[in-house]
Amino acid sequence: MQVRAVQQGSHQPIAGISHRRKAATVGGAAGVLLLAVGLLWQQSPAFAATSVGLGTAASYSVLAGTTVTNTGPSSLQSDLGVSPGTAITGFPPGVAGGAIHRAGAVALQAQSDVGIAYDNAAGQAATTSVSGDLVGRTLTEGVYNSTSSLALTGQLTLDGQGNPNSVFVFQVASALDTASASSVILTNGAQACNVFWQVGSSATLGTVSTFKGTILALTSITVQTGATVEGRALARNGQVSLDTNVFRTPVCTTTPATSSPATTGSPSATGTPTDTVSATATPTTTTTVSATPTTTTTVSATPTATDTSTATATPTVTETLAAGAGGTSTTAPTSAAPLAGTGNGPGTGASGGRNQGTNVDTAAGLSNEGAAALLAIIAGLALTAAVAVGTRSVAGRRRSSQE
Repeated sequence: MQVRAVQQGSHQPIAGISHRRKAATVGGAAGVLLLAVGLLWQQSPAFAATSVGLGTAASYSVLAGTTVTNTGPSSLQSDLGVSPGTAITGFPPGVAGGAIHRAGAVALQAQSDVGIAYDNAAGQAATTSVSGDLVGRTLTEGVYNSTSSLALTGQLTLDGQGNPNSVFVFQVASALDTASASSVILTNGAQACNVFWQVGSSATLGTVSTFKGTILALTSITVQTGATVEGRALARNGQVSLDTNVFRTPVCTTTPATSSPATTGSPSATGTPTDTVSATATPTTTTTVSATPTTTTTVSATPTATDTSTATATPTVTETLAAGAGGTSTTAPTSAAPLAGTGNGPGTGASGGRNQGTNVDTAAGLSNEGAAALLAIIAGLALTAAVAVGTRSVAGRRRSSQE
């Protein structure tokens, strides 16, 4: 019992350490999670600028609240209107590429849409605070807020960073004034259709200046002599004054998806490798391989040699042997006749010359038969060797042809 108690007591510190480790792990994980959420919150796109919807006002180059005045041959690419006022002067000599609306329901609706657009631009969360003169600055997409007026005495660059949908919103609490020959430059995909200037009072564009974007002014807009605008001049409550100006309506374009297929066109040249493949498919090599059977034919010629060879020679030797044995016994008495006669002659014993001749003939016959047998053995060995060599040669050729 005491041992068990000691053991149980020994587990309690370990359990405490385990709980503390778990708590530390959970706390660390929670800290990492909070840090990640904080980073994501800082990078949240909620602060990014969004395009301002213009409604029916998008079809206008110039829209005023009270009057529109023009001096010189100003050129407007799109509609011209005024509401609730009715006065439009200077057209001609000014020219409007679209319709001209003096008050009426169409201009009234356009003014209503301008009010909505103005509030949308003013209500977007600011990305960066700006003030004073924007000259020499390069800005990327975002919402730029000024608590007072803004000026531009030289060049301002708006950098789209390769994104044709990048949006620039300028919130100006009071006046916007650009100097003579000042300019707004768009680079890297930035487009005038996505640039908006929300002005809390009035805007003035200097002589021969180049301006980009849509002006949404609470009061009035003055465009001085020779100024060029890629955008719109939309005044809610006041007038718009023109003097030999050119207005071009901005049109948003996206990066052409056709540029990729243009690259895809060059891979059609890959058809050339197809021709090369068909050229490789020329079974000339296969024909050469089929020529290998010629070797096989050569091998089959070997049996002819086998037929002509020693196999046939063997009977010849056999016949020679047979002929030698018979001929010797028949011819030998003829050649041995003198010896027999000599043995039977006078003064010679019965066992004399005849037996001697017979012995000599027998010895001669045996020696001839031994020579013939030796020749037969040699011929047999030669035949066996030839057959073995021929067999090996044929087998080797067959193996080489099969490989």
